[in-house]
Amino acid sequence: MFYYLLKYVLLGPLLRLVFRPRIEGLEHVPANGAAIIAGNHLSFSDHFLMPAILKRRITFLAKKEYFTGPGVKGRLTAFFFRSAGQIPVDRTGKEAGQAAIREGLGVLAKDELLGIYPEGTRSHDGRLYKGKVGVAVMALRAGVPVIPCAMIGTFEAQPPGKVIPNIHPVVIRFGEPLDFSRYAGMENEKAILRAITDEIIYAILNLSGQEYVDEYAAVAKAQEAEAKAEKERRFPRMPLG
Repeated sequence: MFYYLLKYVLLGPLLRLVFRPRIEGLEHVPANGAAIIAGNHLSFSDHFLMPAILKRRITFLAKKEYFTGPGVKGRLTAFFFRSAGQIPVDRTGKEAGQAAIREGLGVLAKDELLGIYPEGTRSHDGRLYKGKVGVAVMALRAGVPVIPCAMIGTFEAQPPGKVIPNIHPVVIRFGEPLDFSRYAGMENEKAILRAITDEIIYAILNLSGQEYVDEYAAVAKAQEAEAKAEKERRFPRMPLG
């Protein structure tokens, strides 16, 4: 019940007022039945904007850290995510991917909408990165369509690290459902899972117009952080005065 209170009374109207999102292709989202909405992930605000504009309830798999942060900010973040009905997922360890798949299939088994970011994490530079195959596994096991979605402008409105959003136009664009029933029963074939995932990412790319990077976002982030740390070791800042 609190999900709909948050959506229609508390948070939803505020988000629509601040971001004024333009919605395109909403007719591609099914009025009933299970489906996966797979989108790019550019901003913290993505988690809240899509639930605010969809008529149906959508449940996202969100990283566990959103629910366990310290201090007042951490408690507020956890409150909003729990209130929005989002599911915490541990992304560390060998069983992390399987746990996420189990949680996602549980949502789909209830004929609900499941939101997922195939990149696995937020883009740190606004580009679209290689997708992880969990979305393909869930689509095949549940036998549901995948609706590609592009969030456009949320990176500029609230880039990583920014708490107060900028006033910037946002477009949320849905594409035609992707049907992978031709691959039924092949969820253990790695080549098939990669082909499905790449098709989903390509559909998102066509909707978003982003630059594509054939590398996992988490790997690119780690490499960039290491390069920055190495530069600071080689060229330490000199104290002023």
